Amino acid sequence: MTEAVGSDYILVVDDIPENLDVLVETLALHGHRTRPVRDGRLALEVARREPPGLVLLDVNMPEMDGYEVCAAFKRDPKLAKIPILFLSANSDSEDKLRGFAAGGLDYITKPFHPGEVIARVETHLRNRRLQVEVDRYSHSLEQMVQEKIKEISESQIATILALAKLSESRDEDTGNHILRVQQYCRALAQYFANKGTFGNLIDEDFIATLYQASALHDIGKVAIPDKILLKAGPLTNSEFDIMKTHARLGAQTLESILDTYPQNRFIRMGTELARSHHERWDGSGYPEGLVGEVIPLSARILFLADQYDALRNRRPYKEPFDATTTYDILTKGDGRSQPAHFDPRILNAFRELATDFDDVFETLKADSGRSSSFNGPNANLP
Repeated sequence: MTEAVGSDYILVVDDIPENLDVLVETLALHGHRTRPVRDGRLALEVARREPPGLVLLDVNMPEMDGYEVCAAFKRDPKLAKIPILFLSANSDSEDKLRGFAAGGLDYITKPFHPGEVIARVETHLRNRRLQVEVDRYSHSLEQMVQEKIKEISESQIATILALAKLSESRDEDTGNHILRVQQYCRALAQYFANKGTFGNLIDEDFIATLYQASALHDIGKVAIPDKILLKAGPLTNSEFDIMKTHARLGAQTLESILDTYPQNRFIRMGTELARSHHERWDGSGYPEGLVGEVIPLSARILFLADQYDALRNRRPYKEPFDATTTYDILTKGDGRSQPAHFDPRILNAFRELATDFDDVFETLKADSGRSSSFNGPNANLP
């Protein structure tokens, strides 16, 4: 709840009608609009409907005394910053200290002199107006800073994504792979958020960060030689060992950025995706052979998305698989891919979202003229 700026009227609170009349008349002579009330509860009701610019508050009132009314103002976020000036016949220091402790800014002793009342009221109104302007300026400055941070952040993300696309461009057969994987990941994460599958682990920030950071998962492939990355056929064991280094290389590259920006969620998630997007639920993946929930959730989601796209897409060593064959390979297994490789909850979500995955692939196909119905025997998934 935001704190109210306050109107320009002065709320005058006193249970004695004669005191109210004198105060209202005095203030009116100096151009101040007032609203007189005779008890504390009504004063609070009036202030909550329309916050005043300042309150003149009698101390000795029935039901709620001035200290209680002041404390109630200070507890309400909408009213807490409105200046309150106490009016009281009690002039000893203890009463004044009590008033200041309750949140009052000033203490005017009865019988008061009209000139003193006007001088103090106008001083505190002027201070209040200045404070409101400072608050407005601070809020405006904060918005400007946040917008600039967002602008810088978006430009940094755009630069990094451009580099990721550049690494993808070495292999023309994977065109739009990054864009498709982003869409698959977002669909899975949104599904889990709607279902509450992973509790509080997946929220809107997680979904947005995963969508952006998923583009970085293969950034380490820039260090893989073309003769291996683009080889038209199965890789030898030694070649595959070199291919697998892309996970560590990508993570190490992003970790060097993370050292400079340790609070950056985008780079942090990008690092875990680069390192762990080939880890498998059953521990048979690489580079660390992580098992089950030790694998970051973001990487478990991306692993399925990446495998789906690798199966659907033409690669140097294979023709593309159609949607039905890809679904069967992922959910039933074949020579390379097994259901045990995936977090069961993520695989179940894919079963429900398979049509959506196919729609994404067809919409973002790199070349709609190429066949996507080849049903070859084995998918060599790097």
